[in-house]
Amino acid sequence: MNITFPHPAAASDLRRWSKLLAGYRTPDRKRSAFELGITMAAFGLLWTLTYLSVRYEFWLGMVFVFPAAGFLLRLFMIQHDCGHGSFFAHRHLDDWTGRIIGVLTLTPYGYWRRAHATHHATAGNLDERGLGDITTLTLSEYRSLSPWGRLGYRLYRHPLVMFAIGPIWVFGLKQRLPVGLMNDGRGPWISTMATNLAIALLVAVLVWLVGLVPFLLVHLPIVFFAGVAGIWLFYVQHQFEDTHWSGGQDWDFRHAALHGSSYYDLPPVLNWLTGNIGIHHVHHLSSKIPCYRLPEVLRDFPELKEIGRITVRDSLRCVKLALWDEERNQMISFREAHA
Repeated sequence: MNITFPHPAAASDLRRWSKLLAGYRTPDRKRSAFELGITMAAFGLLWTLTYLSVRYEFWLGMVFVFPAAGFLLRLFMIQHDCGHGSFFAHRHLDDWTGRIIGVLTLTPYGYWRRAHATHHATAGNLDERGLGDITTLTLSEYRSLSPWGRLGYRLYRHPLVMFAIGPIWVFGLKQRLPVGLMNDGRGPWISTMATNLAIALLVAVLVWLVGLVPFLLVHLPIVFFAGVAGIWLFYVQHQFEDTHWSGGQDWDFRHAALHGSSYYDLPPVLNWLTGNIGIHHVHHLSSKIPCYRLPEVLRDFPELKEIGRITVRDSLRCVKLALWDEERNQMISFREAHA
């Protein structure tokens, strides 16, 4: 069968991409169960190995913290798929899987799902910034701030604040209350408070089993490094130089999805560990595709590999980008803003 593929950059063809990608939205539930099972088992094993290293003072074994954090991050990516209803494509199964994982990732599933849906619906829209996004100002907005306002924004965008304090704030404090949705009915409150209670019970059980100090030495570093990696991924997926922002009638959902999200070209092992979330432009264009089927899209449509592609080296340069220049249509650094 011969198919003429639409050009990924042509506005008139963007709707056809949604139809073409629809065929990848069906999950293999046995594959989903396997992905969940192996991730949970690996995380549990690595957590245990880290604890045994602490207990027997084999401090070299603390290196297990890093792969454990990687698998906790992968659990978050599975929770993320559940939030989109794509992991099992069964509402109750996805929701309860997401809720249970949320206790481990310190992320209240119902609250996060609603905030993340807002992010997907408004990504790249200058008129709808706020909920579920990294705060991004335009160059003109930044220049209109007072000196104290500029200082506050510069501190917020500083790498130490973004990637060291940020995980503590988001996963330790912010998600303990339904920030941004506090007046949005009982749903976000129930999700958040129920998750908080389940976290408290799990912590109490683990402290009773292994002791307070060993628990803190094992679990806090794992959660912290998983949080750092999670925020880093979210950052580079939308804060790269040639991303897309627009407002008013210029904003289009499909164009913003495909061109406002990056293709983070990671090594195969990191792709698997991060649930292929680096193929973010495809994910935003069709969020119902299960994470393990995203590579199939790039295999079948290699032209998508050239849109928003950034390598690991490129991503390191994204850290300095902080402002959207509406005249040049690209992200720029503070140095460029003052030049």
